[in-house]
Amino acid sequence: MSTADASTTATPKGQLAGRVTIITGGSRGVGAELARVYAREGASVVVNYFKSKLAADSVVQSIQEAGGNAIAQYGDVTNPTDMEALANAAVTAFGKIDVLVNNALVEYQFDATSAKTSIMSVEWDDFDSQFQGTIRGAVNAAKAVLPHMEQNNYGKIVNIGTNLMYDPVVTYYDYTTSKAALVGLTRNLAKELGPKGIRVNLVAGGLLETTDASSLTSKEVFGFVADGTPLKKTTTVSDFAEACVYFAARASDAVTGQSLSVDGGLTMP
Repeated sequence: MSTADASTTATPKGQLAGRVTIITGGSRGVGAELARVYAREGASVVVNYFKSKLAADSVVQSIQEAGGNAIAQYGDVTNPTDMEALANAAVTAFGKIDVLVNNALVEYQFDATSAKTSIMSVEWDDFDSQFQGTIRGAVNAAKAVLPHMEQNNYGKIVNIGTNLMYDPVVTYYDYTTSKAALVGLTRNLAKELGPKGIRVNLVAGGLLETTDASSLTSKEVFGFVADGTPLKKTTTVSDFAEACVYFAARASDAVTGQSLSVDGGLTMP
């Protein structure tokens, strides 16, 4: 086989070749798809889980069977010690940490009839629960990985948000408010950590078809959302995960402190 023939048949290295990525909440839904897509693009992936060990092991197995590198690691994002152990597990397994994806959140159901959609019936405990998973979790995870990223003067933190903070079509007060706070955290981290070579961005998903959280959403609602987008289609979990690759790749090295809405153009912040 000639050199030219070999180059055309070789397996592409991928956009994330050589990168070590931690994905919190990586055992199910969006997190699991992110893990698979990042691994396909060449990253070695640490699949963090809290309750779903079997699911995390299944994600790891699927990655390994496809020729990728991955491990599963327990960790409660609200516990700083667990996040330090998560970071150490990544370094032990793969030697470094390049990317952190803050995806973990408290389990949620998008139900338009929920008491959480009215200021008169939502409880402060609802807000507190979401802030614990979203903000406290992201802070703990960031603190755990930063010493490792700083050693190389390089890193990427990708925060997973929601387009509801741009247009609260349904007023999920607790969920949307915690995700809006994540935008503030993203921008503060980007400002502080930029001189250390660490980029921090946020990717805001829309109503994704279909996750555990959107499982109660009717086909009619999905159709309504699709009709409201310029692309006339809903955004799938796969669509969203593919978009998240950009912020972990070299292609986004000149980008930090940004929030990208991945919802087919439904919102244009």
